[in-house]
Amino acid sequence: MKKLTLALLSLAFTLALPLKSGAETVLERVARTGVLTVGTPTDIVPLAYVNEQQELVGYSVDFLNLLKDQIQTQLGREIALQFVEITPSDGIPKLMSEEVDIICNAGFSWERDKFVDFSLSMGISGTQILVKQNTNLGSIDSLKGKRVAAIPKTIAEQVIRVSQPDATVVTVESMQQGFEAVEQGKVDAFAADGIILEGYQQTVSQPNAYKVVPEQPYNRQGIACMVPENNSKFLDTINFTIVRLMQGYLAQEPSSVEIIERWFGSQGIITVEPELIRNYFQDVINSREQIFIQQ
Repeated sequence: MKKLTLALLSLAFTLALPLKSGAETVLERVARTGVLTVGTPTDIVPLAYVNEQQELVGYSVDFLNLLKDQIQTQLGREIALQFVEITPSDGIPKLMSEEVDIICNAGFSWERDKFVDFSLSMGISGTQILVKQNTNLGSIDSLKGKRVAAIPKTIAEQVIRVSQPDATVVTVESMQQGFEAVEQGKVDAFAADGIILEGYQQTVSQPNAYKVVPEQPYNRQGIACMVPENNSKFLDTINFTIVRLMQGYLAQEPSSVEIIERWFGSQGIITVEPELIRNYFQDVINSREQIFIQQ
């Protein structure tokens, strides 16, 4: 575990993009332009993906619309969300160069935190693997000598490389390529964020042909928003909106419940036990101040 922790601290983000000295803050720029620029992947179900109607949807997209409403109230003017597609490799550089203002589906790591700032966690996940249903792979020891697909510059890639150095990591460029590699037998497993694997599995033609294992992820990390450094007021607004959503869910506010149920309820893309959601949300709220919801 110590070896894993040290390696995660060295996750490959050797970036040389300086922050602009004296540049306006994100909120100042949004107040001036009326636009909040959002960096997002488009294939991470259920966080942010393009549906059959070619619409960008997901838990983080719903949250960003709540954030837009909060910023509009705060600034006293209407704003628009402008979405820019990113990859695991270019997300942080685009934040640092001010091409995007926020990314809201990112796994926290201490190495990433050197370059950007993170909000409170909106959820928690960890690295798991997708395998065919008839395999007995699952434990980290079972991956010895196996070929494991992973997307470069992700936490999952580093976890597999460090936890099982005797596995062969095969890099793929997208979730679709990872699934196809498993389907075609080019690899034995595909490692990624467990929530995203569970969600993406529901989009394939034969979801029951696959499973996500092990039950307990190889590691744990929070899922949060990333913003450029030195934007404390913007981060305060994001954190308030996160706690407001969580408090609304706990208070059974219909609009908040609808968002959580849409993605994680019994009829959602993936199902999470309501008690687990309530307990996690309450823990996050307990680290801040409770927001009272008027009924």
